[in-house]
Amino acid sequence: MSDILSIIGMIVALAALSFMVMKGVNIFIAAIVSSLIVAVTGGIPLYEALQTNYMGGFTGFFGGNFLIFVAGAIMGQVYEKTNGAKAIARMIINGLGKQAAIVAVPLAIGILTYGGIAGFVVCFAVFPIALEIYREADIPRRFIPGAIVFACCTFSAIGPGNPQVGNVVLQNALGTTLMAGAVVGFVATIVTLVVGVFMLTVMVKRAQAAGEHFVAKPTDKFDDDAVCPNGWLALAPLALTLILINIKVGGAQIIPTPFGVFLGSVLAYIVLRKYKTDPTPVMDLLANGIRNAVTAAANTSAVVGFGSVVKAASGFPVLCSAIENIPGPPLVAVALATTIIAGICGSGSGGLGIAAPILKPIFVDGLGININVLHRMMMVASCGLDSLPHNGFVVTVINGVCGETHKDAYMPVFWLTVVTPLIATAVSIILFTLFPNLP
Repeated sequence: MSDILSIIGMIVALAALSFMVMKGVNIFIAAIVSSLIVAVTGGIPLYEALQTNYMGGFTGFFGGNFLIFVAGAIMGQVYEKTNGAKAIARMIINGLGKQAAIVAVPLAIGILTYGGIAGFVVCFAVFPIALEIYREADIPRRFIPGAIVFACCTFSAIGPGNPQVGNVVLQNALGTTLMAGAVVGFVATIVTLVVGVFMLTVMVKRAQAAGEHFVAKPTDKFDDDAVCPNGWLALAPLALTLILINIKVGGAQIIPTPFGVFLGSVLAYIVLRKYKTDPTPVMDLLANGIRNAVTAAANTSAVVGFGSVVKAASGFPVLCSAIENIPGPPLVAVALATTIIAGICGSGSGGLGIAAPILKPIFVDGLGININVLHRMMMVASCGLDSLPHNGFVVTVINGVCGETHKDAYMPVFWLTVVTPLIATAVSIILFTLFPNLP
C-alpha cells in the first residue's frame, strides 16, 4: 500500500509542479513544494528529502554541468554582442526567402545551437529576427515560441556531435563520445526536423485560414537596420568548435567539450569583434555570460533536485521494475524510462543525469545493449516529455523572451517539442532494433 501511495504522490506532485509553473509560480518554490509532496507520500523524512535528496540532486547536476553552461553562455554573449547570431540567421533566411519563414527560422536557430551556443542565449539573440520575419510573412506571433523551443530543444539537441548539455551529460555518465550512435542519430535529426516543420506549417496555415495575423505587442522593437558581419564569417567559429570537440585519438576525445566551446568563443570574438556595436567590455561580457549560465543551470538543477527526491521515494523502484519488464524490445523500455524521468524533471538534460546511472547497469551490463545505442536512444527519447509546461526553458521562452502566455503559445510548443520527438523516438527504436551495430 505504501508503494501505491508513493506512486500516487509522484503523479500528484508532477501535476502540481506543472500547474504551479503554468500559473507563474517561481520554479524553485514549485519544485520544493512538489518535492515535499513526494516526501510525505514516499516515506522520506522532510528534512532529509530537502537537505540530502533535493540538494544532492541540485548540487550534483550543477557541479557536473556548470562548465558547459558557462561555455555555451559565453559563446552566446559573443554572438549576441557582435550580431554574429543575427548574421547567420539573416543569411539563412535571406537565402531561403521570407516566404520560407516557417522553415528558415527553426533552421537558423538550430544551426546556432548545434554549433555550441546555449539555447537559453540563442532565444534572446534570435527573437528579434524571428519577430521581423514573422511580421513580414504575416505569421501569427504566438507561433514564435514554438519555433524557438523546437529549434533549440529537438533536432539540434539530438544530433550527433553537438555540444549541448544533454549530449555532454551522457558523454560523462556513460563514457561515450558525442558521436555515439551517429547514423541513427542523424536519421532521427532529419525526421524530427521534417515532421516538425510540416506540423508547424499545418498549424500556421490553419490559423491564417481562421483569420489570424501578426499583431505586434507594445513592447516589440524591430531592428531592420542592424549592421551584421558576413554570415559565412560568423559561421566559421561554430564549425571549428564542432571539429575541435569531436577530434579523437585512440578513441579518446582530445579537447574537453566545455574547453572546445570556449576556444570557439575566443575565436569568434577575435574574428567578429570589429562588428561589436555594444560597448560592453570583454570582462563584462564574460561576467554576463557567467551570470546567464548560473541562472540557467540553477533553474535546471532546481527541477533535477525534485527528480532526485522522486528517485528516493519508496515507489520509485516499483516504477523502475515495471519499466524494466515492459514486453517487447528492450529499447522500448529505455525510451519510456528516459522520457518519463525527463518529464518528471521537466528537463531533458536533468532527466538524463538521473536516468543514465540507473539504466546503464540494467540495459548495458545486464542485457548487453551497445552503450553507443543506449546513448543515442536516451538522447532522442529525452526530448519528448521534457518540454511539458513546467520546463524552465519553455517558461523562459514563452513568458520571458516572447511575452506570450501559455494559454496562447503552449499548444504549438507541445506538438513541436513533445509529439515530434516521440515520433523520432519510435523511428530510432525500429532502426536500432533492426541494425544494432551501426556506428
